[in-house]
Amino acid sequence: MSLERYLLDTSALLTLIEDETGAERVEQVLTEGEVCLPWLVLLEAYYVSLQERGQAEADRRYALAKQLPATIMWETDEPVLLTAARLKTAYHLSLADAIIAAFAIQEGAILLHKDPEFEALTGQVSLEALPYKRQSA
Repeated sequence: MSLERYLLDTSALLTLIEDETGAERVEQVLTEGEVCLPWLVLLEAYYVSLQERGQAEADRRYALAKQLPATIMWETDEPVLLTAARLKTAYHLSLADAIIAAFAIQEGAILLHKDPEFEALTGQVSLEALPYKRQSA
């Protein structure tokens, strides 16, 4: 029996790190599945943490992410580049989300996320949404 393959979006990684609603699902995927982590997710998590929490916390979170039982995907190849460009054009995604989704497609992975922008990709990539944050009124 093969393990389910997952790819964590930045929102899923931060959900785990910040122990938000859905963190237990991310933990479950990390222990029961095969998980990929694109370099862009590390970059986004690092700069968001740097902006919101400062250098020390950004460094701590980066080190934590690198210790997770996940394969870090350090390189972007031509198929990912072209797929990301097509997704960005067709679905008006941010560049980062288009690249992350392209990695998920290439890997045949379920994209685990907490980002409503990915809903546009239903049918293009396997998606699993974590509980979205409630918008304050």
